[in-house]
Amino acid sequence: MTVLFPKWTNKVPAYLALGAGSAGLLVVLVVSFWFSPKNTDVGYQPYQPISYSHKLHAGSLGMDCRYCHRAVEEGAAASIPDAATCYGCHQHVKKDSIQLESLRAQFVPDAPDDHPVEWIKVHLLPDYAYFNHSVHIAAQVGCKSCHGRVDQMEIVRQVEPLSMGWCLACHRDPAAHIRPLDVSVTNMTWEPNEASKTAAMKLLDWDGDNVPKLNPPTHCSACHR
Repeated sequence: MTVLFPKWTNKVPAYLALGAGSAGLLVVLVVSFWFSPKNTDVGYQPYQPISYSHKLHAGSLGMDCRYCHRAVEEGAAASIPDAATCYGCHQHVKKDSIQLESLRAQFVPDAPDDHPVEWIKVHLLPDYAYFNHSVHIAAQVGCKSCHGRVDQMEIVRQVEPLSMGWCLACHRDPAAHIRPLDVSVTNMTWEPNEASKTAAMKLLDWDGDNVPKLNPPTHCSACHR
């Protein structure tokens, strides 16, 4: 009887199955690492329509974040400055600077509605993820925890992935991000220590009514509403 296929061909299906499984595992690893927010989002640094230096304004000049982002303490979103906010200073400071031509073009004195500056959003969350800035500010979570040392950035960039896992990690162990009441949330130089972590843990503990004073939610409906 003529042998059409040699013996080693019996192992071909096993090799193919092993190869397919390995290829599938490789695809999963590649997607989970290189397609994660740590690689696709961290480092995003778009150029803005007006050359605004946070390093100068928030760093060297010490301007408080809330001067420009006024709604961060009361609203779900941190408002971005309109032309009037910027021009309030720059009608006196560097008023003839060439870099501010686009600002002067958008500012209309005595207009009922100010012209918004077309800032490019840096920190993007998906529409299905709910986030409220005012809740986090009220809990004394500092701006630096999510946005990094903005006071050292010429051009703002994203420094944290803002992924679901990253948010959950903070909600499960937020002590290092909760500041004492006497430390401003906009203070970029503050670092947690054992005393601040101990104080934060007391806020996260249960009180006499069996209700936590601070209760960062970890269930799905907290963000997916």
